[in-house]
Amino acid sequence: MSFADAVRLALAQVRVQKLKSFFTLLGVMIGVMFLIAVVSIVQGMGRYMEQDFVGKLMGVNTFELRRFPSINLGNVTDAQWKEWQRRPFVRDEDVHAVVDPLPSGTKWALRNVQWQLYIESAYARRKQVQLFAVDGDFFDIQQINVLHGRVLAPSEMATGTPVVVIGSDVAKHFFPNLNPLGRPLKIGDLRYTVVGVAEPQGSIFGQSLDKFVVVPLHSPARRLTQPPGVIATIMVHSPTVQAMQEAMDQVRSTMRARRKLHPWQPDNFVLFTSDAALEFWKKVKSIMTIAGAALPAIGLVVGAMVIMNIMLVAVAERTREIGIRKALGARRRDILGQFLAEAATLSTLGAAAGVALGVALAYLIALVSPLPAAVAPWSIAVGLLLGATVGIVAGVYPASRASRLDPVHAIRQE
Repeated sequence: MSFADAVRLALAQVRVQKLKSFFTLLGVMIGVMFLIAVVSIVQGMGRYMEQDFVGKLMGVNTFELRRFPSINLGNVTDAQWKEWQRRPFVRDEDVHAVVDPLPSGTKWALRNVQWQLYIESAYARRKQVQLFAVDGDFFDIQQINVLHGRVLAPSEMATGTPVVVIGSDVAKHFFPNLNPLGRPLKIGDLRYTVVGVAEPQGSIFGQSLDKFVVVPLHSPARRLTQPPGVIATIMVHSPTVQAMQEAMDQVRSTMRARRKLHPWQPDNFVLFTSDAALEFWKKVKSIMTIAGAALPAIGLVVGAMVIMNIMLVAVAERTREIGIRKALGARRRDILGQFLAEAATLSTLGAAAGVALGVALAYLIALVSPLPAAVAPWSIAVGLLLGATVGIVAGVYPASRASRLDPVHAIRQE
């Protein structure tokens, strides 16, 4: 019997014995379903963290000079936190020393932040937003384009003109059915004029990125972000990864020289990159991937046991058939191959159903929760391969038992 004939016979058995076949496939189907779903969620979160979360917050080929990291995805010990608090601030007088030697083509920006600040307008109740006080190439580095109006002009940044660019959520809340351009907005107790509305930036884990206002760093609202003369972040963007590394080396040398650090002393500042922000996440991702592959293995083991038992029952039910086939000239390997092909076919069908259910489950979770999903093609191939492997392994003993039956005794079996 050829492999194709064995597959056709297995499919015929599925059609004839639908209920038994369903329970035969159930264990493999559940195991593969959860494998696909978990891997899809992990892949989706990984892509989300790398492209959206850190990408939107920091930008590509960008690093930040800060007192301590701005994104902490891992646990920070008390000792580490106390060491950060003892570090000197980055100040106004550090800016030109840092940015002037940067290579040609490099962009830089200054950014102070107040993450929770109530602002007001004459058209709506007050609302809590994020305040960014910026200078330099902030809009280019963060890839913030305006939907209406314009960005802050260099002259306005230099003189601290009280003008503001607002996010789309801020525009909808404070200026419902109105054109925000040229209208006043009260930031703290300070009056600012809206000159631009930014394009929608989307959200991160369900949190909107459009609840922000951007003002010149040297405008009066700066006092709402940091102590006088303090710079929270100097952002540096390079055209390539290699240029970014060269810029980081230049900035590190400048800051160590300004702070008179000896060669054996560690940096008392941080040059923060997206890789540093994702370092903890990559560890979590590897653990989740291993766990996501290990837990469904329990379902596959159960499925293998079910397949083995069902195939043993099938051998017992078809003993006479096996005896007749051997009497007509079927070799031991023919019988062995027939039952292995049947077991592998049944298991692969279960794996295919599990793949479909796993993809559906992953997208359902993404639909009803902030967790993203991205189906990895390799996980589909692995799921199908695992299904076939489980069927073959589980079918070895029943197939071997069938192939060893004595044809005379088998034909006499009723």
